[in-house]
Amino acid sequence: MGAKERGALTEPMFYVLMSFLRRDMCGTEITEFVQDKTGGRVSLGPGTLYTILGKFQDEKMIEEVEVSGRRRTYRITGKGRAALTDEVERLRACLTHAEEEGL
Repeated sequence: MGAKERGALTEPMFYVLMSFLRRDMCGTEITEFVQDKTGGRVSLGPGTLYTILGKFQDEKMIEEVEVSGRRRTYRITGKGRAALTDEVERLRACLTHAEEEGL
């Protein structure tokens, strides 16, 4: 389900999906990616992160690919990539509209 069907992604959701574009990741790696990418502006606590991961798994936007003890590694699916692409297009449209209005 893309952004047109599911609604806009929250900023933390956007960055979590973005984290998988280059490689599969576990929770700690995702948290570090988001922290680094946003310069600390977006911070993911465990509750937020694992709620997002659970929702994305339920929606088939990510899949678990490895379990080693308590460490679980995930990857983005085609559906997740499509949702992220839809969100990028939505955000680009928002910027275009703001620029058209003189911002």
